[in-house]
Amino acid sequence: MSAASLLIAASLLAAAPKAQGPQKATPHQVEITSSKDGSAQRAVWWRPDTAAKGAEGPPVPLLVFLHSWSGSIEQGPPWIAQAKKMGWALVAPDFRGPNRRPEACASDLAVQDVLDAVEHARREARIDETRIYLVGGSGGGHMALMMAARAPHVWAGVSSWCPITDLAAWHAESSARKNNYARMMEQSCGGPPGPATEAEYRRRSPLFHLAAAKGVPIDISTGIHDGHTGSVPVSHTLRAFNALAAEERLLPEADIASLVRDRGIPEGLRSEKQDDPERAKAVLFRRVSGNARVTLFEGGHDSEPTAAVLWLSRQRKGTPADWSLGKAPGAPAAAQEVSR
Repeated sequence: MSAASLLIAASLLAAAPKAQGPQKATPHQVEITSSKDGSAQRAVWWRPDTAAKGAEGPPVPLLVFLHSWSGSIEQGPPWIAQAKKMGWALVAPDFRGPNRRPEACASDLAVQDVLDAVEHARREARIDETRIYLVGGSGGGHMALMMAARAPHVWAGVSSWCPITDLAAWHAESSARKNNYARMMEQSCGGPPGPATEAEYRRRSPLFHLAAAKGVPIDISTGIHDGHTGSVPVSHTLRAFNALAAEERLLPEADIASLVRDRGIPEGLRSEKQDDPERAKAVLFRRVSGNARVTLFEGGHDSEPTAAVLWLSRQRKGTPADWSLGKAPGAPAAAQEVSR
């Protein structure tokens, strides 16, 4: 998100009233009391008039947006715009802010903050329980996959873009690039990877927990150039898909290594390509297994809010994932670089 967009978002949130009394159909910054430690946690909350308590008509879907690794709730406006267009409610929890302290980074506290945000939406609006959706990119993609594993009964669909899935691996990759993310992981996990911290790195890495999420429709996407023009190699996305896929659909490690190294689709995978009119960026590779789908597109550390929401709109809790393109309102929007 640009500096100008962040300034506008911050001004909007600063001016918004706290969540006291009846909710108005405008985005609000709210405070939600943690059911785990009793602290007040920030979130952005939006609902359409049709979702008001006492309103007539069917309940509305809920979109839960998760901010990036270094970000916070100020990243919500593009997703609020999507929710407004679809007529959905939206909640964007802070879940302990940037991932630079033990309370953040997929801690038990952060996980509960996301679930408490869903409960806030249920209290304040008429929510369709079969259509509670989760989306995030980069660090938000990391947390989206973690939430899919920690609370699979909640979600009708999870859309994760360029996620970090193995923190120990990303620590090594970030250290080699000499960026700040390795230090942030150390602040969250109690030090660099090693015997004393190995369990903590694994506990906060969705890759090692995704088996619990196999019943949830999960769509994982990343740009082929991420890890070169962005900070998260495509291996994180591909290995997450492998953790969800049937054995006969697994991507070989040799192909994953080739994709990371060469920024191109290996010859043996080139037939698994799809024209997708819902995407602004060309799909270079796509594979489906059960409820999981993986997509590599022509781009870097990017997300496409319109494509994410259109896919989510076709998912219903308790029904098989629908991977058809279908007919849905809206044209593909320009891809958005995911803040880390």
